[in-house]
Amino acid sequence: MKYLSILALCISCGLINAGTYTDRFMQQYNKMKDAKNGYFSKEGIPYHAVETLIVEAPDHGHETTSEAYSYWLWLEAMYGRINKDFSKFNEAWQNMERWIIPSHTDQSTNNFYNPGAPATPSAELDDPSQYPSKMDFGAPVGQDPIYQELVNAYGTSDMYGMHWILDVDNVYGFGNTPGGGCELGPKTNEPSFFNTYQRGPMESVWRTIPQTTCDNFKYGGTHGFLDLFVGDNSYSQQWKFTNAPDADARAVQAAFWAYQWANETGQESDVEATVEKAAKLGDYLRYALFDKYFKQVGNCVGIWNCPGGQGKGSAHYLLSWYYAWGGSLYANWAWRIGDGSAHFGYQNPLAAYALSHVDALKPKSATGASDWAISLDRQIEFYGWLQSVQGPFGGGATNSWNGRYDTPPPELTSNTFHGMFYDWEPVYHDPPSNRWYGMQSWSTDRLAQYYYVSGDEKAKALLDKWVKWIVSEIKFEGDGYTHPEWIQWSGNPPNVNANVTKHGSDVGTASATARALTYYAAKTGDQNVKNVAKELLDRIWNKYQTDKGVSAPEVMDTYNQFNHEVYVPPGWMGSYPNGDIIENGVTFVGLRSWYKNDPDWPKVQAYLDGGPAPTFTYHRFWQQSDVAIAQGTYGLLFNE
Repeated sequence: MKYLSILALCISCGLINAGTYTDRFMQQYNKMKDAKNGYFSKEGIPYHAVETLIVEAPDHGHETTSEAYSYWLWLEAMYGRINKDFSKFNEAWQNMERWIIPSHTDQSTNNFYNPGAPATPSAELDDPSQYPSKMDFGAPVGQDPIYQELVNAYGTSDMYGMHWILDVDNVYGFGNTPGGGCELGPKTNEPSFFNTYQRGPMESVWRTIPQTTCDNFKYGGTHGFLDLFVGDNSYSQQWKFTNAPDADARAVQAAFWAYQWANETGQESDVEATVEKAAKLGDYLRYALFDKYFKQVGNCVGIWNCPGGQGKGSAHYLLSWYYAWGGSLYANWAWRIGDGSAHFGYQNPLAAYALSHVDALKPKSATGASDWAISLDRQIEFYGWLQSVQGPFGGGATNSWNGRYDTPPPELTSNTFHGMFYDWEPVYHDPPSNRWYGMQSWSTDRLAQYYYVSGDEKAKALLDKWVKWIVSEIKFEGDGYTHPEWIQWSGNPPNVNANVTKHGSDVGTASATARALTYYAAKTGDQNVKNVAKELLDRIWNKYQTDKGVSAPEVMDTYNQFNHEVYVPPGWMGSYPNGDIIENGVTFVGLRSWYKNDPDWPKVQAYLDGGPAPTFTYHRFWQQSDVAIAQGTYGLLFNE
C-alpha cells in the first residue's frame, strides 16, 4: 500500500457507490458491452464507431484507433473500481497488445537501426499537390539518446507503442494482419494495419491516399505507395508505423487510475502486471518528446543549417503530434523520428506525473522517470505560455516552422517557448487544428485530474481562469445545453485572444467538460462549479438517450466531399486490392468504391445529387466512453 503515501485522497472513502451517477455509468457501460449494439468486433476490438459510414479522422466507422483503445482501458478501469473486478481492464490491455501494438514479426529489422543516424530528412510541404517531397540526404540530424537505454532496459530493439489506426474489418483488403508480418492479401474480415495521412497540413481526411504499413509493392503502383509521398533515388520494400502520443498517454492515465482504484479496494496486486506494461509504454512514448530529426531544440532554422542535437538537446519535453518508426523488409536499415510540433491539446500532465512520481509506473530505463519529471514541469509551463486573455489555451509551438525548419515571421521570434515558435494551428490547417473546442475539454480535463491528484497551485491558477471562462460559455435552455464548438484565434503569446464563433451540444466534449469541472470542484470545494457540472451531466443523460448509448443527431454537411478530388501526380497509376484505380483526377469515393454498398450510402448520394445534407446519430467509441466515465467520475467524487 505504499502508493497511498503519495496521495492523501478519498474517492468515495473506499465505498463502492450505488448512487445515481455510478448507476448511469453501469447503464452506459452495459449498452456498450451488449453485443447486439455493435461496439466491438468478433476479436473484441473496439470499433471507432458503431456505424460504418462516418468520415472524420478515421475514414470508416469499423476502423479503430489507439484513441478508442485508450478510452476502453479507462472505461474498464472505472468498471473495476465500481465492481471490484479489474480483470476486464487487464483483458483490454492484452487485446491492445495483440492487435494494435506491432509485434516483433511486424517490425522485424529494428536491430539494424543506427541511433547516430535516426532518419533522412524530407521537408513537409504546404499542399498534397506538391508531393512527393524529396529526401535531403546529408542534411544534419541528431543522435537518438534513448535507444540504447531502452534496449538495455527491455532486451530488444523493438518498439512498444500503438500504431494509431487499424482497419478492423479489412475493408481495404490489405490483409496486413497484426502479428503476420507482411502476409498481405484480402483475407475476409482479418484486421489489418494501414495508414492515411502523409502529405502536409492541408491534407484533410478527404485528400488522403490510404496505404498499407507494410509496403512490399503488391498494391499501389510500381513502388507501392512510397513514391506518392517521398522522392528518393530508389525505393525499397519496407514497413512503417505511426504513433498518436495523446492516446498512449491516455492509456498510461487509465493505468494510473486503475492502480489507484485497485489500491483503494485492496486489489493492487490484481493490476500490477498491467501497470508495469503501462510504465513500459510510457518509456517508449518519450520519442514524442524529441524533435522530428533529433535536431537541437530552440531557434532551429534551416534543414541544412540547424544542427543535430547532442544528448537531450533535441528534447522539447512536450507531447508532440506523433512519433514514427520503420525499416526495410529485406535490407539492413531502420529509422525513427519524433516530431517538432506540440499541440496543447495533446498534453497530459497526469500521465507525466504518474511516470515520474508513482513508483509502480516509473519506467525501467535509466532516464525515463527523470525525463517525465522534466516533461511535467514543461507541460505546465506550456499551458501558461499559451493561455489566452479569455482563458482557453492557444494552439501550440513548433521547432520546425512550416514542417521544414523555415524562418518564422518576425513577430514570432521575440517571444518563444524555449526557442520554439508559437503556432495557433499546429500540424494541420484543414480545418485549423485548434478550432474545435474538444481540444480544450480533453486537455483541460487532464490538467484538472492532475491538479486533483497533486494540488499543484500552478495548475490551479490555470484552471481558475479556464473554468471561469467555460462556465460563462455554457448555456442551459429548456431541457438542453450548449457549449463552445468552434474558437477563432488572434494575437501571439502573451496576448492571445479567443473568440467563440459557434456553439454546439456534442455529448462527448460536453461530458469531458463536465468531468473537468467535477475534478476542479472536488478539489476546490467550489459549489457553483459543482452545480454546473451536475446540471450538464443530467441534461446530457436525460436529453440524448438512444437504444445504443447517448448521442445527439448531427447534420453532416461535410459529406459533399465524397466527390472531392484526391491529388495523384499526373501519369501515376496504381490500384487497391479490390481493383479501385489510383490515378490523377480520382475522388475520395473513387478510392473507396465499397462505400457505395453501405446501407447508409443512399442518404449521402441524395445529398450529392442536390438534396439536403444527411443527418446521422453516431455512436463513436470515444464519445460514448466519455459519457460513461464523466457520469461515473461525478458519482465517485461526490458519492451522489
